Amino acid sequence: MDESDHDRHAPSFWRRPAGMAVATAALIAGFYLLREHWGHVLGYWPYLLLLACPLMHLMHGHGHGDPARRRQAPGRASNEKE
Repeated sequence: MDESDHDRHAPSFWRRPAGMAVATAALIAGFYLLREHWGHVLGYWPYLLLLACPLMHLMHGHGHGDPARRRQAPGRASNEKE
């Protein structure tokens, strides 16, 4: 078996047992951190929601239905009168 063939079929880090252990430990730590500091986090919710809006538009900004960005069907001209 070729070494490059073996590398192609190796599972990603998160699918390996070590990666799953790291992800589980991070979730548990996040839960306890959030539980201990819930009072502080709760005060920032309005600001986090406002911050999420521009971030959402930056990450998913291509689906607003802007007619100038839509592709036209082949053979159809835009804004031309015959």
